[in-house]
Amino acid sequence: MIDSSHNASRALEKALTLASMGLPCFPCTASKQPACKHGFHDAETDSTALRNLWARSPGELIGVSTGEASGIDVLDIDPKHDEASDWCKANQERFPNTRAHKTRSGGVHLLFRHKHGLRCSAGRIARGIDVRANGGYIIWWPATGLPVLRTAPLTDWPHWLLDDLVRSLEPPPPSRVVVADAFALAQLARFVASARDGERNDLAFWAACRAGEMVASGLLDADSAAAVIAEAAMRAGLSRSEAERTALSGIRKTSGGAGV
Repeated sequence: MIDSSHNASRALEKALTLASMGLPCFPCTASKQPACKHGFHDAETDSTALRNLWARSPGELIGVSTGEASGIDVLDIDPKHDEASDWCKANQERFPNTRAHKTRSGGVHLLFRHKHGLRCSAGRIARGIDVRANGGYIIWWPATGLPVLRTAPLTDWPHWLLDDLVRSLEPPPPSRVVVADAFALAQLARFVASARDGERNDLAFWAACRAGEMVASGLLDADSAAAVIAEAAMRAGLSRSEAERTALSGIRKTSGGAGV
């Protein structure tokens, strides 16, 4: 208990330093899960608010919001997965000279300037390679003593890597018009509601695209479909505005504008 309290106090002091540089921070447990009720939505840059947050929910690790909140996106590489290791070997000469952190699992965080509109994804490029952007966070491992592998300033995402991300995030084109089915819509809602952190935005968008196909059949109202998907996304942890925006975007994409 004493060690845990000491580690939390040390994490707070380092979080205050990061916050002074404009990085929104929040406490996380030793297992990397948010210690505070609303996760990265509770992240703060104000020193007084940050102290109060740690007092209510002490944590040994520091979470830093990614995406628009901090201006930072992260490519999270876990080379224990063969696919990730092979992908890195094939592309290592193409990686830009940007800031890089060693992670506790033996992987690497490559930090980039946030690309507007980029969202979190998990394993879309290859298994073991995740993107942390809008709607996500990372653990700031240097605060635990792990090395900063490169201290270079943050660069923009390289175009070749963005192209890979865009291709991997595009939902496959529908092979047929799906007739609306209350059971199918309920299944989509359950799928979205159970999404893990880092996948919520993408799964909500995918489900909204499938609901949009139902709307295109003419047997499902777009507003009703959007409400069901948005409500499920909020249960998964998205904010109301983000959930509604993602639901409408997916439905518009595949419904052809029917009822939207």
